[in-house]
Amino acid sequence: MFDKILIANRGEIALRVLRACRELGIKTVAVHSEADADAKYVMLADESVCIGPPPSQASYLNVPAIISAAEVTGAKAIHPGYGFLSENADFAERVENSGFVFIGPRPETIRLMGDKISAKSAMKAAGVPVVPGSEGQLPEDPKDLKKIAAQIGYPVLIKAAAGGGGRGMRVVAREEDLLGFLDLTRNEARSAFGNETVYMEKYLGQPRHIEIQVLSDEHGNAAFLGERDCSMQRRHQKVIEEAPAPGLSEKLRVKIGESCVAACKRIKYRGAGTFEFLYENGEFYFIEMNTRVQVEHPVTELITGIDIVQEQIRIAAGEKLSFRQKDIVLRGHALECRINAEDPFTFIPSPGRITQYHAPGGPGTRIDSHIYQNYFVPPYYDSLIAKVITHGDTRAQAIARMRIALSEMVVEGIKTNIPLHQQLMDDKAFLAGQTSIHYLEEKLARKKATG
Repeated sequence: MFDKILIANRGEIALRVLRACRELGIKTVAVHSEADADAKYVMLADESVCIGPPPSQASYLNVPAIISAAEVTGAKAIHPGYGFLSENADFAERVENSGFVFIGPRPETIRLMGDKISAKSAMKAAGVPVVPGSEGQLPEDPKDLKKIAAQIGYPVLIKAAAGGGGRGMRVVAREEDLLGFLDLTRNEARSAFGNETVYMEKYLGQPRHIEIQVLSDEHGNAAFLGERDCSMQRRHQKVIEEAPAPGLSEKLRVKIGESCVAACKRIKYRGAGTFEFLYENGEFYFIEMNTRVQVEHPVTELITGIDIVQEQIRIAAGEKLSFRQKDIVLRGHALECRINAEDPFTFIPSPGRITQYHAPGGPGTRIDSHIYQNYFVPPYYDSLIAKVITHGDTRAQAIARMRIALSEMVVEGIKTNIPLHQQLMDDKAFLAGQTSIHYLEEKLARKKATG
């Protein structure tokens, strides 16, 4: 086991990794920008290193500074958290070439799954169901393009191969819009990702977003930890996540989970990962794999009792999985609400100083957050400031506990999206477990139209 780990991230995930390390008896190094010098995880770490000014490009994305921090502190491994450099194959390669262990998959695996075209091909070969679409990148000939779209059937979705976070995607409902939208998507992909390669797939009308959590070691062992439903989204960004997915049968859960485990073994996956699917009319369609720990990992931890971050660390240290598939039993139901520093209905970011803060508590309530009273929320980064997670014997109990937690939570001095979450906890479609990935956008559009 490592004696010291550098945490190459910030916010709540930096604190989450730090706590996992402390429980394992591992010393920690927190890297931080000038804006995060007073962060809770920086103060709790055994050592801290300032790696640059506030902008991410000059600090949390500054690879030489992070590698140097690991060298001067004598860290043995680097945990990338999520976001920033966590799915950057070049960073993972640089870490390993510099003599450190990257707590995540091998660089070549990150590259394979980071390109949506190669990922889709790999999953298809492994027997994982995929969305009907083009085979590889799209041709240049307009006639060939129209032929592919006609075979798939309108509406179609044009997607950037290197895309993510909802960018580089465009729905095309009619043939006459195809070429124009294709050019727009290519330009956006080139600008956002430095790669203009795009592909096409069937656009599903009202799918749910269901994902499978996996853990896989270097000794040929892999397991899935059930699934999560992340259908409550805005602009492809998740708002509420829950586990298990409402209404999914055990038979279907096992079938799709076993296909993901087989895929992990086929590509020799290492560490924690998540297979993301669209689910409609009883069918799963693979869309991408996230080769890192997810923001929503706590809901899976609560229903399985498995510490995903500690398993990541053990796997990176060369250990075998500490459990087998037959050991995993799903207990109860868990929900996670992402609390952001933003207006709850216009979604305009709201950085600033937190003048009052009170965290909720009680049975089945977990708060993952790096904030505290008098903490200044910087304007430079993602607006996530806390995750409120509740667990109950049933979905209804988890929701009831979430209502209580949201009503008890106090964050003053800035705006948060807590009022939106409170509304959603009483939403009839959500309570019935019948929301699609488009539901929240449509609900907000109706609210705006009616004033």
